[in-house]
Amino acid sequence: MLVVVLALLAALSNAAASVLQRRAAAEEPETGAGMGQAVRWLGRVLRRPHWIVGAGMLALSTVLQAAALGLGSLALVQPLMAAELLFTLVVGSMVFHRRPDRRTWLAFAALAGGLAMFLTSAAPAAGRSTAPLGRWAVAAAVVLGAVTVLVMTARAVRGAPRAALLGLASAMSFALTAALLKEVTGRLPDGLGALLASWPVYATAAVGAVAFLLLQGAFRAGTLAVSQPALTLGDALTSVALGWALFGEQITLGVRVVPALTGVVLMGAGTAGLARAPSVAGDWDAASRLPGAGPARPVP
Repeated sequence: MLVVVLALLAALSNAAASVLQRRAAAEEPETGAGMGQAVRWLGRVLRRPHWIVGAGMLALSTVLQAAALGLGSLALVQPLMAAELLFTLVVGSMVFHRRPDRRTWLAFAALAGGLAMFLTSAAPAAGRSTAPLGRWAVAAAVVLGAVTVLVMTARAVRGAPRAALLGLASAMSFALTAALLKEVTGRLPDGLGALLASWPVYATAAVGAVAFLLLQGAFRAGTLAVSQPALTLGDALTSVALGWALFGEQITLGVRVVPALTGVVLMGAGTAGLARAPSVAGDWDAASRLPGAGPARPVP
């Protein structure tokens, strides 16, 4: 139960971070293509108050996630992070006084039901707290290779396809970061000195930085309605695979594979529906007016 509570609190913090940083990205118009323009755009976004607060919430989410991973399995914690959209809908609706319509509530029910169905059917079991170096080398090569292919493909397209591809690349990178974070927590009993002298700490920071940059690129390329489904499902499914490959975590298959897959489909449908809700997608200026806000303008 403690693992579930910590993971859900991490999802809540992550939801706030995603929406605040997406709003910061939407408030800063693009000024053109090219690496130089992208770097200048990112520099302006990083100074916006919404982004700064979102970064703080992301840091809190990392701490809570690390605590959950230290106590539970990767295959349980990361799928629970999909609950961030549920929290985003509830909190966003309260803050921005937007009552969800019937379609949004149906998407809410689909995501919640699909998540519960998947976790109940798959029944993730805890494995080892650390993984051998050889397994890490193979898993990291596979994930980073897939991320490289996704990024190269994204560079050839624009708009929604680019946001989706970068969202998936970011999700796989975040899943690898979570696996590395679990490795770090598993080595804590060795002592702080031994931990700082080992590679997982620095690999976690490096891969996390890559995931962060890819996430900002996904936000810049399109709205959450496009990138969030890939982020949510990509993180959950990649984490389940990494939990099995690295830490020997097991999920129930057999006859339960049908409800588990049904749960994944419901999660995807619910995620896509919720990501289009104004309180989740960040279309606040177009959908409602905040006290003291300036003239409404469309959000890209």
